[in-house]
Amino acid sequence: MSLQIAPDFDSDQWHALQLEEPDSADWRTAVSVLKSRILVRYLQPVDILINEEADKEGWDRRFGFTVLAIDCLLVETLGAFIEGLTTTDGVSKKTFCSFLTTRPEFANEFPKPVAEQFYRDFRCGILHQAETSNQSKVWSVGPIIWDKNGSLVVNRNAFHQTLTQAFLNYLEELSDPCAIQLRQNFRKKMDFIAR
Repeated sequence: MSLQIAPDFDSDQWHALQLEEPDSADWRTAVSVLKSRILVRYLQPVDILINEEADKEGWDRRFGFTVLAIDCLLVETLGAFIEGLTTTDGVSKKTFCSFLTTRPEFANEFPKPVAEQFYRDFRCGILHQAETSNQSKVWSVGPIIWDKNGSLVVNRNAFHQTLTQAFLNYLEELSDPCAIQLRQNFRKKMDFIAR
């Protein structure tokens, strides 16, 4: 039975792609499939939530945890694609923090200690406990992240915009026939999804 891996694209179609040659026209399709998958599952739902609250004032914006929960899922997902991981079991923190500390869109704002605290306070706090830890806060204005007396404050809108750009840049990297290792890692993850 075929599995839908992106809108209007299933696992049988994925396995039919000819991706052995770096210049294969099917690479455009493969990158397009990932783009569609991530846009529909992660980025567009968050865009809808942020846009729904655009005209509201700070305290009336209530979707911050949902926005950040989805974006944290995406950080780990993209980290797994970049590293070629079929699962992040046992390496979730490493994968998540590596993405934030090495992707150029985030690296300046997320040195390792900040990335690790973000992982604990936001990613684990929201996804496991439905709350942030260490009195860290989700906000919708200001810089992407800042320290407030040992707690972190994240601007969920800025974080989402930066994550969207990081994803688009990753797609550009995958479109380069010379990105051999990055493409191999991407294929390993996508082949696992389409199994």
